[in-house]
Amino acid sequence: MNKLIVDEIRPVTLVGGGILAEDDLKLALSLAPILLAADGGAGHALAQGHVPSAVIGDFDSISPQVFRQIPADRLFHMPEQDSTDFDKAMRSIRAPLILAVGFLGGRVDHQLAVLNALVQDQGTPCILLGAHEVIFHIPPRIGLPLQAGDTVSLFPLRPVTAGSQGLEWPIKGLNFIPGGQIGTSNRATGPVELTTEGPGLLAMVPRRHFEAVMQAFLAMV
Repeated sequence: MNKLIVDEIRPVTLVGGGILAEDDLKLALSLAPILLAADGGAGHALAQGHVPSAVIGDFDSISPQVFRQIPADRLFHMPEQDSTDFDKAMRSIRAPLILAVGFLGGRVDHQLAVLNALVQDQGTPCILLGAHEVIFHIPPRIGLPLQAGDTVSLFPLRPVTAGSQGLEWPIKGLNFIPGGQIGTSNRATGPVELTTEGPGLLAMVPRRHFEAVMQAFLAMV
């Protein structure tokens, strides 16, 4: 375990060094103005005129030019190679919620590593913003103000059982398991409630519900 680096009472934005759509960072900062970066995400931040409050990682993806523009007291070097920069950042942040951009798209192995870290017990919940969807680790219970016809995909990274209200194909009684039962391309019939009996189940809903998912998490704090 590493030490706590960021301790905030408000949601924070975490930017990574992966693919970042033009408005991703702007959207996240409009909802969570405190900006943090995981390693190479500092370059994305500076390119859009922002200096992160903290940069966390092994620093193997930060160019010397970017490195020189970050104040020394905002650089938190974690050289160990047993975890990803996303994992390092997640373990180092305490906040009501993390909005993460720049972690989806690009190399599949990087994305899988991010999703693997997402289902670990890090304490602070996190929502990943992608090009078409938002992804989050389902807590024991969450209500989502979705609309009829919205795609709701559920994907397990651990064996887990779950329940639902408001899905076209209810999931009660299903045993989700990697390499077995999954739940992609379900559909909402209206507002959705999801429950889980343990960790390990990811949800994916349309990108336009980013703020609504954020508010659903904050309502549980």
